[in-house]
Amino acid sequence: MDPYKLKGQKNRAAGGRPSPREFRGRLKKREVAGAEARASNPMFGYPDPDKLTGACFPQETMRLGFAVKVIGKPGLKSNDSRRWRQKPHLKVSLAYLCEIFEYLRQHHIHMYRMSSDLAPYQTHPDLPQFHNMINESRAELAHLGRIARAQDLRLSFHLSQYIVLNSDNEQLTRKSIADLGSQAEMLDLMECGPEAVLVVHVGGAYGDRTNSRTRWCSTWNRLSERVKRRLVLENDDIRFSAADVLSIHERTGVRCVFDYQHHWCFNPEGLPMLPTLERFLRTWPKGVRPKIHFSCARTEMRAIKRKNRKTGLMETVLQPPVWTGHADYNNPFETIPFLRSIAHLDCDVMLESKAKDLSLLRLRADIARYAADLAPRYGISAATASDDGGDVKLEDDSKTSSTETA
Repeated sequence: MDPYKLKGQKNRAAGGRPSPREFRGRLKKREVAGAEARASNPMFGYPDPDKLTGACFPQETMRLGFAVKVIGKPGLKSNDSRRWRQKPHLKVSLAYLCEIFEYLRQHHIHMYRMSSDLAPYQTHPDLPQFHNMINESRAELAHLGRIARAQDLRLSFHLSQYIVLNSDNEQLTRKSIADLGSQAEMLDLMECGPEAVLVVHVGGAYGDRTNSRTRWCSTWNRLSERVKRRLVLENDDIRFSAADVLSIHERTGVRCVFDYQHHWCFNPEGLPMLPTLERFLRTWPKGVRPKIHFSCARTEMRAIKRKNRKTGLMETVLQPPVWTGHADYNNPFETIPFLRSIAHLDCDVMLESKAKDLSLLRLRADIARYAADLAPRYGISAATASDDGGDVKLEDDSKTSSTETA
């Protein structure tokens, strides 16, 4: 008999919890059942936007946001992640997104980055049966957009590392253009305003950053107006600096998103932080509030398992941190001075810390405690300051959770 099954039988007989394998199987069945329920009822769990309660975010207040995965409420999914044989669909992803929107409403969060995998296999060249799912989901997208407007929720996408507009591979470039088109179409069908953007990086350097920038500019001319209206370009941490991004802006007019940690990690031109950030903000049109990305570097040592070259045995070694890694939470004694330095600027702040929503909730509490004068600027009241995330009980101690970085 399978030892895992035997262990599970003993646990059940003794009234104990199931084995890790049995628990994972139960989670998988629960996930499939939940997806099928949402697929059979397209408006599963959709609230009436006209009945949503909660004050709108004051226009003069800056938003704090987070990306994709919700950690504060285990079980919330950001997209339909089933494999193609199980027939995943955008409608299922949108139903999951409705549940996340309700969580955001309850916690007074008004900025959120959606998963770039909302429409599974939408542009996959070998799976044409998925290519019409956006059109099939027009009603659901429109309804979700109404919910977002009722909650005064700023939305965005950050395209994955596989979206490369400066690739020297024409097939990859065409695929990237198609993916951008589908993301922009979803935002349009949700009737999102111009502040709802598609964030991309420049792409690969291919041994020649100058020619790589030129290829990006050439691809820009091939993009639809729908995509150009929403596309924004971000400086990265290893290949294309803030200076590179500003250079591309001057040639194309694309809006730019400044990333704080990336600028620290890769700034070979030595551009000063605040003046450069201000130049990025000026790339946005009047009447549309820019946004920036902020995160602190992870400082913990890393435990790495590897094979010893001499003995051939596995060993665990401690290595120093890699400064491009994001911390779980933002250090308030680094974050608050930065927020003070931009107090004269209008921009929303997307937090890219690994603890996601928990990091945002904790930062609000930290601002209220250590920098009360900044609290009104970020819409932090006594009620929201008391909501610091706290402890989160995992679904099972034997299951290690991971956070999505997109």
